[in-house]
Amino acid sequence: MHRRLLQIALAACLLIAAYVPTGTQASEPMKVTASFSILADLVSVVGADRVKVTALVGPDEDAHVFEPKPVDAKTILQSRLIVMNGLGFERWMQKLLESSGFKGERLEASKGITPRTLAVGGLPGLTETDPHAWQDPTNVMIYVQNIRTALTKLDPAGASVYQKNADGYITELQALDDWAKAQINSIPPAKRKVITSHDAFGYFAAHYNVTILAAQGVSTETEPGAREVAGLIRQIKREKIKAVFMENMANPKLITQIAADTGVTLGPELYVDALSAKDAAGASYLKLMHHNIAELVNAMQKN
Repeated sequence: MHRRLLQIALAACLLIAAYVPTGTQASEPMKVTASFSILADLVSVVGADRVKVTALVGPDEDAHVFEPKPVDAKTILQSRLIVMNGLGFERWMQKLLESSGFKGERLEASKGITPRTLAVGGLPGLTETDPHAWQDPTNVMIYVQNIRTALTKLDPAGASVYQKNADGYITELQALDDWAKAQINSIPPAKRKVITSHDAFGYFAAHYNVTILAAQGVSTETEPGAREVAGLIRQIKREKIKAVFMENMANPKLITQIAADTGVTLGPELYVDALSAKDAAGASYLKLMHHNIAELVNAMQKN
């Protein structure tokens, strides 16, 4: 009898010892799903080898027009944390979460950021939220702190790792911001004008005092009208704007036509809503921003 009780007790101890929540040990990283590649990069920096991150919308892909597949629901169900941008960026996410039956932790990384609102089609009182808050590095500092908090809640054992990584990355973001200001401030304000594919640089423009005009609105889902395009072409010609760019995840047809109609040479691709492939210039958020700023400054100098 005593021997039988000892065997049962030993078995119970082994079961308890074997049960360790996912992510609390380095041998089994915590599974995290990020809505798109830029967020996945931020989570990877903060979580390092304590997390395994999957991006639903990968490099060079457009999250505005993303259509989830059945495999995405499976990916979500295997995750302990879902990280999304919020601010209306992933309009498809709520339906995907509901259809998958996900019951785990969710994080809107933009929580705490003051959103920008834009008038829609020039109509009074009709506005929409600009979701592209990551285009301002000081906003990304808030993203990083939110990610650190969420990871720590699920994996308290990794708290010091997440704090150290977040603090180090915020230092890098501050250095990026200081460098960007020095680069852009070297250009006279009158020359700080840029044309891009869609209106994704609002936070960047406001933070660095740059005028950025776009062929499309804040989403690539809607096409601009002929009147808006014609007005943009007239402005490019009138103000002699040379800084015209397309984006890595956008359809180049419209901006290419605008460049042809104005006689302007398109600048190199900018990385806006997605990272690039690993062997290209926008393979991480920091690389993306350094690339964009260098190209924008070079082009604005020619205005």
